[in-house]
Amino acid sequence: MNQGRQSFPTPPMQGWSLSALISLVFIIMVASLLVSNSITTIEAGTRGVLKTFGEITGVLDEGLHFRMPFITSVTVVEVRTQRYESNSSAASRDLQTVTTQVVINYRPDATQVDRLVREIGVDYERRVVDPAIQEAIKAATARFTAEELITRRPEVSDLILSVLSERLMPRGVIVENVSITDFNFSPEFARAIEAKQVAEQDALRAARELERARIEAQQQVARAEAEAKARLEIARAEAESLRLLGEVVSPQLLQLRFIERWDGILPRFVGGDNGLLTMLSIPTDDILDDPATTRATPQNIAPAGTEATPNP
Repeated sequence: MNQGRQSFPTPPMQGWSLSALISLVFIIMVASLLVSNSITTIEAGTRGVLKTFGEITGVLDEGLHFRMPFITSVTVVEVRTQRYESNSSAASRDLQTVTTQVVINYRPDATQVDRLVREIGVDYERRVVDPAIQEAIKAATARFTAEELITRRPEVSDLILSVLSERLMPRGVIVENVSITDFNFSPEFARAIEAKQVAEQDALRAARELERARIEAQQQVARAEAEAKARLEIARAEAESLRLLGEVVSPQLLQLRFIERWDGILPRFVGGDNGLLTMLSIPTDDILDDPATTRATPQNIAPAGTEATPNP
């Protein structure tokens, strides 16, 4: 039975094919590792500091870059604007303790990132930025009184910005702007400020009331002067009218005015050079009647010094 079976020999290359496959996988892995270590991508808003055996040899801009694997490395530094908040307590010029809260916008200088990494490292915010902010706030606060810190806030911000730029620009950090978000004073000083503000408001209100009273008094004086001037002008006009009237008045005109206004009744007494003269009171009807039929009687004649009485 065994002699009738035919045996097939094992292919001699089967073991070599497995080894070759393992070698191929290893080669691919090594090649992938080499490729991944030789290609570096620098994102937008960053710069790459190239190091060869730990020594800084260049700066990589944004984009894809090739480098020697294993012997070179890249440190990425963000050069976009960064925001940093800080609180600092300092004494003002009048020795009031003030806590200032500021917001700083800054960015590393893209042309000096290699120097920044070489001299300071990537932890530059903790090492140089924050200490410079503390120093700038203390220097600016010491130049103003506590009240001036509030009333002259833009000047305080500009001074802090100037001091920060002086400290950080040589280190490769650009300070764009400084914003003061808050001032905190001691409770006693805050109450004193509030009391002063109230007093100033009261003084301003009193000044406005005084000014209003002064204006009203001036208006009353002006009205009185206008009324007096008007009365004077009226008096002058009346005097001028009387003067002109006196120039045109004559005895004939007076007699004419008297006749125009006479009611037809004769006076009982008239004055003359010889004293009072008795006038007869003659009824109007007797004057209008015929004189031939009307005779005077003793009853119709009144004695001197008495009034004539009609005959009953």
